[in-house]
Amino acid sequence: MLRKTKYLTIYIGLVLTFLLSLLLLLQPYFSSHPSNGLSQVFSNDLIFSSIKQHLHYPLSILLLQIIIILAVSRTFAFLFTKLGQPPVMGEIIAGIALGPSLLGWILPEVSHFVFPQDSLQPLQFLSQIGLLFFMFIIGMELDVMAFKRRLQQSVIISHTGIFISFFIGTLTGLWIYDQFAPPQTGPIAFALFVGMSMSITAFPVMARILQEKGYMRKSFGTMMIGIAAVDDITAWCLLATLIAYLKAGTIVGALPTILLSIGYLGVMFGLIQPFLKKLGSIYVSRENLSRSIMGIIFGILLISSYITEVIGIHAFFGAFVAGVVMPPSFSFKKVLTEKIEDFSLVLLLPLFFVFTGLRTEIGLLNSGSLWLTATIIIGIAVSGKFLGGVIGSKITGQPWKEAFMIGALLNSRGLVELIVLNIGYDMGLLSAEIFTILVLMALTTTFITGPWIDFIEWIYKRRNIKKGLPLEQHIFKVLISFGPPRMGAKLMKIAGAIIGDDKNQSLVYALHMTPNIEITHQEATVFEREGFAPIKKMANSLGLPLKTLYKVADQIETEIIRTAKKKSVNLLMMGGARSLFTENITGGRVDYILQNSPYDTGIFIDKGLESPDRILVLLSSDSETTVTAIAERLSKNPDVRVDAIDLNSSSSNISNNTPITMIEAKTIDKTLLDRYDLLLIGIDYWHKLTYFETAWLNYSPSILILSSAKKDLENPGSKNQMDEIPRLKEI
Repeated sequence: MLRKTKYLTIYIGLVLTFLLSLLLLLQPYFSSHPSNGLSQVFSNDLIFSSIKQHLHYPLSILLLQIIIILAVSRTFAFLFTKLGQPPVMGEIIAGIALGPSLLGWILPEVSHFVFPQDSLQPLQFLSQIGLLFFMFIIGMELDVMAFKRRLQQSVIISHTGIFISFFIGTLTGLWIYDQFAPPQTGPIAFALFVGMSMSITAFPVMARILQEKGYMRKSFGTMMIGIAAVDDITAWCLLATLIAYLKAGTIVGALPTILLSIGYLGVMFGLIQPFLKKLGSIYVSRENLSRSIMGIIFGILLISSYITEVIGIHAFFGAFVAGVVMPPSFSFKKVLTEKIEDFSLVLLLPLFFVFTGLRTEIGLLNSGSLWLTATIIIGIAVSGKFLGGVIGSKITGQPWKEAFMIGALLNSRGLVELIVLNIGYDMGLLSAEIFTILVLMALTTTFITGPWIDFIEWIYKRRNIKKGLPLEQHIFKVLISFGPPRMGAKLMKIAGAIIGDDKNQSLVYALHMTPNIEITHQEATVFEREGFAPIKKMANSLGLPLKTLYKVADQIETEIIRTAKKKSVNLLMMGGARSLFTENITGGRVDYILQNSPYDTGIFIDKGLESPDRILVLLSSDSETTVTAIAERLSKNPDVRVDAIDLNSSSSNISNNTPITMIEAKTIDKTLLDRYDLLLIGIDYWHKLTYFETAWLNYSPSILILSSAKKDLENPGSKNQMDEIPRLKEI
């Protein structure tokens, strides 16, 4: 709670600072309108002359820019995560909003004050430093082993997609050359760069989509990561070669740059990588990763970037290679990423989005013909990459569904596309109009990738229904949602007891989520592997069919409900604690799930459960049907003994044909409770017991609280609800 409050306070402070700064920026407007009462305050030179002078200092402007950029980019990133989009999409849109397309259009004086022309160069340099660190992190995220395992498939699909989209894009560049190319740019250079921009795929965006869709641990996800890795390496090598050619003017003139680049790569992979591997085997934790070691790492990053910039293939390529040659140890990379990620990605990288936004003038597309051309270019970019992915997939023998999904995923261009476009703009290869169109292309293709995958899934699901294919009907399905890995294993024990001997007609889904949408792909991979290890081991020992689902999500509770609906489960189970059923922020998550779950739901409170062999069921007048249904399923398990106490003789719905033992108990005490491993109870009766702070709950075994499907919770704090509680003598 304190941590959430701290972040909220910081965020509110940033927003208030932004609003105050905006008020000061509007001072010229108030001063120029005598009818405005505020003009009298702002026109007082004795008070505000010093402020006016300091407002125009370069450092003041730079700090104001960073404050505004940080506040707006974080706000847009938060909003776009609610739309199911990567946070980077929100940050890119924030950059465009702060540029001439929105802020410069609505408040031109404010835009000119915050982003004067002479302040753009320092902003560009800072943004490029942020990009160097970003490319370094991207290089570290690259899993070389992923595409080594399926090298042939990855190379064929990736290179087919790049070749076809590059070819179509180059033809498009020749088509639009007369209309959009800068005067000093030749047709070949312009066409090649347009083709290059259309063949890009963003590895980070694709990895995030695969994580969110639950494909990462499947063979399809592994193959896609390999394709993305090959795509990234190939694209950056092609870009480096293209830059060398464009700067030299001829292939012969580019040969020295190409030869120097080959020598540079030989040094990085032949000398630097083995040295760093030894370094990583020694310094594997934050505790012993000293400033001297970080100085060595940053030195390699900066020297590598400097060499590639001097050679003529851009500093970003050097930063990317420096990340690739880092030690393969996950622990080393994790510590290294933690040290640089927050500063570089949260503070410096948004500067790049705003700098790109300042160059993106949507107002330049001021005619229907320009918008038609932009639409055609976006369509060509989408179809070229999609067609290349589908053709490459079919060459390697992939089914049509996977081929379509590969083509869609290869269209996720994201931030990497913006980096390439800015390189072209800096080199004078792109005009402002085509730069704006290609930025819109990058945004559109990234935005539609996730919905496109969902649409393909929906089409094939409808197709299977029409063909009458089985969709897991007549199967008892349990969804286990857990946080700590040990909780997943214990919930699997309970699921095994409920399923009993019906293993062939049952299926268990295990859902584990990381509530941090900004973790890296490698971190997510490790969290997924470690999170599912105990529950997989337990499922194997029980002989239960298990399907694992891993997601990186911001809204955990809504994702749990969404997954339960998608899988049409019979029972949703998750871990909890007694304190979760309060009205605080933590308890709100469980209450939200209970109120919105369209399926029977169980909340498990662990008190050291070893094995659910002996179970006590509490039945009351308001006991849900789920309690009796689960009790009857448990009683059919020959390894489980189920006893029940009817707290109200008129409430029992237990069938006479089930081997449940009804016991008479006028007192519930520690002696009685010690005989059982698990206590089953309905949600309404649970609220009543906790309302009265029932003493014997302190001695109870582990508890499974059950709520029936689509059950609307009553307010447990209302007194009239509590009046009818069956009162047993307590000890």
